Amino acid sequence: MVANTFPDRVHDATLGYFQILSMYLGIRLGLYEALDDAELTSEDLAERAGIDARYAREWCEQQATIGVLVADTTREAHTFRLLEDVRESLLDPDSVSYLGATIRQLAGLRSMIDPVVEAYRTGAGVDPETFGAESADGQGGSNRPVYMTTLRTEWLPNIAPFRTALEAGATRVLDIGCGQGWSSIAVALAYPQASVDGYDLDAYSIEHARSHAEDAGVADRVRFHVADAATIETTADLAMAFECVHDMPNPVDVLAAARRALADGGAMLVVDERTRERFDGTFDARDAYYYGWSIFDCLPAGRASTPSAATGTVMRPETLRGYAEEAGFTRFEVLPIDHDAFRLYLLRP
Repeated sequence: MVANTFPDRVHDATLGYFQILSMYLGIRLGLYEALDDAELTSEDLAERAGIDARYAREWCEQQATIGVLVADTTREAHTFRLLEDVRESLLDPDSVSYLGATIRQLAGLRSMIDPVVEAYRTGAGVDPETFGAESADGQGGSNRPVYMTTLRTEWLPNIAPFRTALEAGATRVLDIGCGQGWSSIAVALAYPQASVDGYDLDAYSIEHARSHAEDAGVADRVRFHVADAATIETTADLAMAFECVHDMPNPVDVLAAARRALADGGAMLVVDERTRERFDGTFDARDAYYYGWSIFDCLPAGRASTPSAATGTVMRPETLRGYAEEAGFTRFEVLPIDHDAFRLYLLRP
């Protein structure tokens, strides 16, 4: 029987910590790209990636011990290669299995310890810009495959008010908290007559969103704005907010602005973390994962402005229901769409 004492659990967590950091090292140095479709000795990898050979050997051997690389030790000079599923998770940004962006975002938290410690002592927040480009890129990259595939092919076709409006013809869509723009771009690609306006406070993310829209060929129908969504004054047929309501210091104000913008018969889709219905103190791996992000990122960032709702990543359905009702929405529905990470909500005036 495998022991499960607290020291055992800390040991396993330590192993996981080293795995994340060593994979981040491989991403930063381009080592996985160098190994793509190749079986190399550590010396060959060092030459191809432009790094020191002794460090390359240590990294390759460590990666083999954690199952990221496969080692062939039958040869005098050991060779290493990537497994196909590992390759997809680390090198294919369009795969729903892609983890490279999340690894970058996790590793980026190491520089946030001091600001978070200070926030815990003072009760203040941490300016979201303090988290830097790595965090913004990681967030955008981790959501990209879900929005570009699942949103287009599974979610929108199965949400009646959205499907009806988007298939009817010219449709105006608001994308609140759009980040690097992948949700806006996905809608425009799926529905060629739709126009989308995306709003986000992060100028860096908006700059990248505009570039992504240009690359996708939809910049004529997708516009991005650096703005607080609570201040928008426009009209739209549909509104969306993907994985951002729990970050907002003012979620009621933002939802109220979206409600005011909606034309008659309009609807709003909110997608957020698939948390448990309520906290009961028992172990839950998914909630534990979300609490991790909340402790170091979402809650401190959400408290950077005052006053703040201080929601945190683990937003229960009833919390969002309360925000929606206070914002003036009269119909609140948890959609019967299953997803491992997200829960989908439909709000209507």
